Amino acid sequence: MALDRKLLDILCCPVTKIPVRPLRRDELARLNDAIRAGELRSMDDSPLTEPLDEGLVTRNGERVYPVEDGIPVMLEERGIPVRQLGIGG
Repeated sequence: MALDRKLLDILCCPVTKIPVRPLRRDELARLNDAIRAGELRSMDDSPLTEPLDEGLVTRNGERVYPVEDGIPVMLEERGIPVRQLGIGG
């Protein structure tokens, strides 16, 4: 499900205030591969076990926020640090 352009224009990381954009397919695939391999944890240190259907990445490529049932989950503790995956930017 594509997010509304107006919503995307106002969403930003709750911590850094950097704008976000939807993950591309290749980025989502890399992220999900890392989740399946047990390599990622959310900002609250919870292990990630379920692949994402959608996500929003900060424009600097540091964090991904999940989109669940078409709703962006823009909570600091649910952010996923992804700089090491080379996503975003």
